[in-house]
Amino acid sequence: MEFTKTTEQSSKYEHLEKMSVQKLLSNINQEDKTVPLAVEKALPQIENLVTEIVTKMKLGGRLFYIGAGTSGRLGIVDASECPPTFGVPFDLVVGIIAGGDTAIRRAVENAEDNATQAWIDLKAFDINENDVVVGIAASGTTPYVIGGLQTCNENNITTGSISCNAGSPLSQTAKFPIEVVVGPEFVTGSSRMKAGTAQKLVLNMITTATMIQLGKVKGNKMVDMQLSNSKLVDRGVKMIMGEISVSYDEGAELLKKYGSVRKAVDNFNK
Repeated sequence: MEFTKTTEQSSKYEHLEKMSVQKLLSNINQEDKTVPLAVEKALPQIENLVTEIVTKMKLGGRLFYIGAGTSGRLGIVDASECPPTFGVPFDLVVGIIAGGDTAIRRAVENAEDNATQAWIDLKAFDINENDVVVGIAASGTTPYVIGGLQTCNENNITTGSISCNAGSPLSQTAKFPIEVVVGPEFVTGSSRMKAGTAQKLVLNMITTATMIQLGKVKGNKMVDMQLSNSKLVDRGVKMIMGEISVSYDEGAELLKKYGSVRKAVDNFNK
């Protein structure tokens, strides 16, 4: 089967510069509506990867994302949100971007073309066979990502991928590929749009489902969240009040004493 980059094919919209603001927004919105449907088609693939991640984490493993540009940044965002949301260590889910931290805010020239650097970056974290490495690349052709997964495969490290083209080189490299085929972008080739949205949705699914499977959510509440600001403290107190018969002030004292909603409730019920 011949591989083509569907995210870079000519868009059905032409002469965007002649559209009104209202028309631009309406057309972008129409394209965005197709993304969840594309994600839905990939649910079996997402399930396979999540199941593998849960298995590995129960053995002490970690989850790594590697990517370049928008894809790399999305991986870092998802990884960085896990500790405050689920109360897990900062090194349980790790996002790595081609070009290093500088590339989070500013493109680093040729960083994504280095096929050997991802493995070097991963080795800095003492990567091992209990870990899972997920490569993120909208086109599915990024050398940095493909090279990283290839070396992981050679070292018996589980690999997954998230791309937005069918049958891409990245999908053919990963043991657990996820393909969310969103089609051409509103601005041709601008994979920060539908492809970026699709990747963010999938990343949300992966970590949220994984953390729930690992017991980091009770009911539908973030009982292990980090209490890093007054809004979250207030939310935590109200969670405690919903679980046990205490006043707001009593809930606040319990939260202050035990440091988390889960510990406060568990110790009160002893």
